[in-house]
Amino acid sequence: MKRATAIAFVGLIVLALIVAMSVYTVDQRKAAIKFQLGEVVAVQTKPGLYFLMPILQNVRLYDTRIQTLDSRDAERFLTSENKNVLVDSFVKWRIIDVRQYFVSVRGDAVAAEARISQTVNDALRAEFARRTVHDVVSGEREKIMTNVADKVDKDVKNIGVEIVDVRLKRVDLVPEISSDVYRRMESERKRVANELRATGQAEGEKIKADADRQRQVIVAEAYRDAQRVKGDGDAQASRIYAEAFQRNPEFYSFYRSMEAYRQGLRNKSDVLVLDPSSEFFRYFKGPGRGK
Repeated sequence: MKRATAIAFVGLIVLALIVAMSVYTVDQRKAAIKFQLGEVVAVQTKPGLYFLMPILQNVRLYDTRIQTLDSRDAERFLTSENKNVLVDSFVKWRIIDVRQYFVSVRGDAVAAEARISQTVNDALRAEFARRTVHDVVSGEREKIMTNVADKVDKDVKNIGVEIVDVRLKRVDLVPEISSDVYRRMESERKRVANELRATGQAEGEKIKADADRQRQVIVAEAYRDAQRVKGDGDAQASRIYAEAFQRNPEFYSFYRSMEAYRQGLRNKSDVLVLDPSSEFFRYFKGPGRGK
């Protein structure tokens, strides 16, 4: 009885091991290839639970998420001006055909990245050779990345890989020519600054001249108006004096004499040297009697 129980227990363990060896899972981040005696018999790309025959069959899983291939060192490329630039880039890629990926590079990620890196390098070299330093630094950078991504994607589809994106992290001039370029940039900026200063000075002189002209016009118009008002005032004063004289000549003469006394004897220190019989002292001699 004990022996039968032990045999049953061992049998259960063996069965559990066989079942465990016969079942495998594929999650949504991976794809699987099932081999039978070294040959591909099935490819599973959908997540789920799958079975295999132990010993005769085996499974290899591959990551289908987006991978990043980052260049270790900056590469030197020649532009159309035969000038060297340092380029640092990275590539986003992923597996889209697991069977082709295994057939082409034996499922080796290092071999796949070496193929991608070489293709990207060749495409970048061709793109940079058709452009100037200004184009590759700023002018057509986006276009370069798009062209390289398209070219590389067409090539690496042969190994079951898709290129998601190609990006240029850095495009710099080599130290040998950086100083010359910076000097030219500085000279250009100085030239533009001088042009702007000259334009500003010309505009300033123009504004100043216009302001002076407007000031002269305003002053002339104000002087004209003032003279007109003064003339009108003098005319009214003359008219009032004439009317006053016509109404009472004796009073008008007396008033004018009083004004002359007040103006001539304003201060205590004023001294007048006149003949006592002068007309100026007429009202001192006989007020109210005229001559």
